[in-house]
Amino acid sequence: MIRVLLADDQPIVRAGVARILSPDDGFEVVAECGDGSAVAEAVLRTRPDVVLMDIRMPELDGIAATRLLQATEQPPAVLVLTTFDDDEVLWGAVEAGAAGFVLKDTTAADLIAATTAVAGGGAWFDPAVTPRLLAAYRRAVIPAARQRRALDRLSDRETEVLRRMARGATNKEVAEALFVSEATVKSHVGAIFAKLGVRDRPAAIVFAFDHGVVAAGDDHRG
Repeated sequence: MIRVLLADDQPIVRAGVARILSPDDGFEVVAECGDGSAVAEAVLRTRPDVVLMDIRMPELDGIAATRLLQATEQPPAVLVLTTFDDDEVLWGAVEAGAAGFVLKDTTAADLIAATTAVAGGGAWFDPAVTPRLLAAYRRAVIPAARQRRALDRLSDRETEVLRRMARGATNKEVAEALFVSEATVKSHVGAIFAKLGVRDRPAAIVFAFDHGVVAAGDDHRG
């Protein structure tokens, strides 16, 4: 039996979902919560395999509740079940750690399939939102991953030059700190621009901060 916890502020919705996820289909609803603030305690008490999580709830919304669960030891899988399909809700759920996203107008068969998939360690996204999710992934995640890989192309010396440059050091100060000529530093800087795909020093510095090469507050004397 797949153990299910239902979190939704509407009792009629919980009743309808419980009717669909019945013992005849291999499910056991072990707990129901009317607000996200009650989910963590209910999970600890009942140890469900999957939590069906609404988004809009009065005290603690489903995204925040999902995020709290992910911070616990051995959190259950979360399947978001909502009427809202805007990008903010979709990405919020994914970033919080949800393994699936289903709209409340889905069919009973799809709800059963989604719950089963998520409980088994898989993922499930409603066909209505999947194209937007993939488009956003291609638009944002893939370019970011390519940028992170660009850092791997830097040599250790180039990474050190970038770190000192981002901390505010001039080429002369970098040269003195690394015991090389200023011309050598300029050569390293040119290589950094080429490998990172940036045009100038400010862009390289922004890249360094965005990708964790340095942190806000670092000083080039450090």
